[in-house]
Amino acid sequence: MATTFEIFCTVVAVTLALYYYLTSTFNFWKERGVAGPRPYPLVGNTARTLLGKISMADYLKELYDKPEFKNEPLIGIFTRRTPILIVKDPEMIKDVLIKDFSKISDRGITVFEKVEPLSQHLFNLEPKRWRPLRVKLSPIFTSGKLKEMFNLILECGNHFENYIEKLVAKDEPIECRELTAKFTTDVIGSCAFGLEMNSIGDEDSEFRKMGRSIFEVNFLNVLRSRLRSATPKVYKLIGYILRRDKVTKFFQELVVNTVNYRKEHDIVRNDFINLLMKLKEDPEKLNGIELTDDLLAAQVFVFFLAGFETSSTTMSNTLYELALNPAVQDKLRQEIHEEYKTHGETLKYENIKEMTYLDQVFRETLRKYPPVTFLMRKTISDYTFESNKVSVPKGTRIWIPIYAIQRDPEIFPSPDAFKPERFSHENDKTRHPMSHLPFGDGPRNCIGARFAAYQSKIGLIKILRKFKVEICEKSPIPYINHPNSFILVPLNGMHLKLKKIDENNI
Repeated sequence: MATTFEIFCTVVAVTLALYYYLTSTFNFWKERGVAGPRPYPLVGNTARTLLGKISMADYLKELYDKPEFKNEPLIGIFTRRTPILIVKDPEMIKDVLIKDFSKISDRGITVFEKVEPLSQHLFNLEPKRWRPLRVKLSPIFTSGKLKEMFNLILECGNHFENYIEKLVAKDEPIECRELTAKFTTDVIGSCAFGLEMNSIGDEDSEFRKMGRSIFEVNFLNVLRSRLRSATPKVYKLIGYILRRDKVTKFFQELVVNTVNYRKEHDIVRNDFINLLMKLKEDPEKLNGIELTDDLLAAQVFVFFLAGFETSSTTMSNTLYELALNPAVQDKLRQEIHEEYKTHGETLKYENIKEMTYLDQVFRETLRKYPPVTFLMRKTISDYTFESNKVSVPKGTRIWIPIYAIQRDPEIFPSPDAFKPERFSHENDKTRHPMSHLPFGDGPRNCIGARFAAYQSKIGLIKILRKFKVEICEKSPIPYINHPNSFILVPLNGMHLKLKKIDENNI
């Protein structure tokens, strides 16, 4: 039998080995001369985010604002034992996103093809599959294609306006994230899939249920997220018990049924599904990458998610700021009225482009509330920053803290104030282009940025033309970022009051 001393020695040896493993990477940034906060075993620098005490957006902003890192172009941190490089300097950001993209073209997100078939989508994919897919999917998001979809978006906007009339008649606070998500879900359904989703009129819309379930902050969703990022190897083994089978099946069947129906009835529609069908029929266009049903469904899945959630969140945040800033709201409504007065009741694609103040309001909202608060990249080869000669090996993860940058008082004075005029043409020229990155930049920027802008603006026009937005007793004041949400949303929802404007004043 082992003696007490032998047991004690074994426990000490195991403890020391574990401690060494957990801290063995902690000299990574010190060896490269990169400043950063002291990491701790098991949690690195992100204990509070792992425990749901603070959002990653707020943590990175705290770090960005710390006096000891004020003049540092780079900050080195650790998520558990993984080194992460935070890039603050705008020229270095430009190098990462644009100039040296060929060396940093991965997002560093693990794809779980068997556990989560829908995870192999354009946002997540490694460069080998991302590049040909991106090239072939880009044509659906050109300004020409958007013009073709414009009337479909407008039609959804008209249904949206009628729905708001009924809601306003109840004279109750409205959860605006849910309201705007109904609109954007219907737009995506119509423009991308040629389907009437009817999220606006149907409280039990299956599409709306799917959208809610995916982004809902609950125990299972948070657990999945934590396991994916913290222990991907473990998640590959046990992720089966946490699978969202209902969501996966829904989107797989949606794609297969829609494709089969179109083939059977010889339907050709100039939309996202049609483009994917063409790619599948001619695999040579994808440089030999097989466009399986799962890969096809994954692209539909991410287009649906990105199309409805980020836009609906941005719309509700815009309404929040307009409620807090009635003078801005009145000025914007005046611009909307002038546009209708000049061009009549039916807006055209070009009319939206002419509304400069609406664009400024939209961009200022994205400055304060970028839905994705930091950009992720991973080096695919060894890389050296030209300006300070800091070198990192292949596989190093890089984060760009856009939420913190866009609230930097030296870039945007009085950053907590809502000032659309910051984005006048004259003011735009005074700032570095890397200081406003809500859609990212470079080859891996948001493929649907133009689409998102247009659907959001049409939705806002339909609300503001006939309704006034006001704060109510349930409004989130102050706005507290939800600590466990993947995208930037307020902690307790977005409740506002809408009031009908006298027709004579329109």
